[in-house]
Amino acid sequence: MSEYEFYLVEKRPPVAWVYLNRPEKKNAMGPAAWQEPEAIFSELDNDPEIRAIVIAGKGACFSGGIDLMDMMPALPELMDPEQKGGVKWKLLPKIKALQAAISSVETCKKPVIAAIHGYCIGAGLDLATACDIRLCSEDALFSLREAAVGFVADVGVLQRLPLIVGQGHTRELAFTAKNITAQRAKEILLVNDVYETRETLFDSAEALAQEIAAQSPLAVQASKDVLNYGVGKSVEDGLKYVATISANIIPSNDLMEAVTAFMEKRKPKFTGS
Repeated sequence: MSEYEFYLVEKRPPVAWVYLNRPEKKNAMGPAAWQEPEAIFSELDNDPEIRAIVIAGKGACFSGGIDLMDMMPALPELMDPEQKGGVKWKLLPKIKALQAAISSVETCKKPVIAAIHGYCIGAGLDLATACDIRLCSEDALFSLREAAVGFVADVGVLQRLPLIVGQGHTRELAFTAKNITAQRAKEILLVNDVYETRETLFDSAEALAQEIAAQSPLAVQASKDVLNYGVGKSVEDGLKYVATISANIIPSNDLMEAVTAFMEKRKPKFTGS
């Protein structure tokens, strides 16, 4: 178990759980929430024992969003009355650093599942949309909140959410800042499944992670790489790219193990080699 200032990482090979761990503040995302993800997901990426990751929230919810009050000292440019070019120039790399924190989830080679209960608001939704798969409990509430506080969502949700739910639903959420329920989230394909309680949600997320972990790590991670590459590309570009990936990972020990296991009528034991 690794305890960071904001996150709690529990490795249960072949699955790792990454908890947002500030329950007394509804897991509101202050400076540490943005500083720690790159190191966490780099470590999990390079741990051969970990094959799938689940992100969840401790306490009553997934995340109540960004902690504006805690973030103000790190982002004084937001309240600078001058707002001249030099001020904005200093703010730009800080925004890019926030973006990189969220993107580290997407670029992690291992599949990442978001297990969402309670509030998933603002920055919490940014984090969830960077995951590969989203599951939630019946009490989950989602909101693309930034329009209600005078911001444009600028760390990834406006880029990723349309790929998940389409332009119409994204624009409705972005323009209204409304809450939507777990059932509505499933209707628009924001989440794959809805579970009755947090406990059944977490159990189901673990089961799905284990199901993923039982497959060939080479094939799973290559599939994530190909899917990520294909965003915004033509089918032709995607086909060219997947051909190079396929040629590079075949043959593999995992492929030989799959053939051998089939012949011996047993489950394969993949090593990722």
